Amino acid sequence: MGAAGWSALAEVCAAARGQGLLVVADGKRGDVPVTAAAYAQALVGETPTPWGPAAGLGVDAFTVNPLLGGDSLEPFVAAAEAAGAGVFALVRTSNPGAADLEDLPAPQAPLHERLAEMVDGLADRLGGSGGLSGMGAVVGATEPGHIVRLRELMPRAIFLLPGVGAQGGRPELLGAAFAPGPAAGLVAASRSIASDPDPGAAATRLRESVWEVSTN
Repeated sequence: MGAAGWSALAEVCAAARGQGLLVVADGKRGDVPVTAAAYAQALVGETPTPWGPAAGLGVDAFTVNPLLGGDSLEPFVAAAEAAGAGVFALVRTSNPGAADLEDLPAPQAPLHERLAEMVDGLADRLGGSGGLSGMGAVVGATEPGHIVRLRELMPRAIFLLPGVGAQGGRPELLGAAFAPGPAAGLVAASRSIASDPDPGAAATRLRESVWEVSTN
C-alpha cells in the first residue's frame, strides 16, 4: 500500500508501545551493507537529512535475511546494539519450500546449521543480563525435529517460532526451544487468531498452551 501502508504500520507500532507491548517488525530485511544500513535506520534508528533527522519506526526487534553473508548482517547488528533492540535472523523457516535450500547438505552440515553458527557467533554483541542474547533466530514450528539441534547450536538465542496454527505447527512439540527457560522462545501466530470468531479467546488459548510447554 505504499506510503499509506507505512503510515498504518507506524500507527500500529505507536499503539502497541502505548499499551506497553514489544514490537517485532517481521520485514526479513537483507541486502548489501550500505542498503542494509538504510533498512536498519528505518527500523530502529534515524536517517539524517538536510532538514534534520527522520525517525524510524523505533521497533524493539526485527527479522533479517542472512543469506547475503556476514557483512550484510553487520549494519543490522550494529544498529540493534545502538538502539538496545533485538535481531532475529532467518535460520530454518516455516514454509514447506524451506527444505529446498535451508536443508541442503553441505560438506560439514546443512545450510540451516551454518546459519545457526553465524547467529551464535554474534550472540555476545547483543548479550543480556539473563544469559540470553538479543541476537535471535527464526526457527519454524512446522519442523520441530530441527529444534533440538538448533538449540544446541544457539544456546543463547531467543527463538522466534512462526508456523503455529494455520501452517500446522503445534505448541506441544516446541519444548526444546524453551530449554534455557520460558523467555527463550516467542511463538508467532497470525491467521489462526485473526480469523477466529473470538480472537481474544484464541490468543488466550495459545498463550496458555505455550506457557505450559515453556515451563515444563
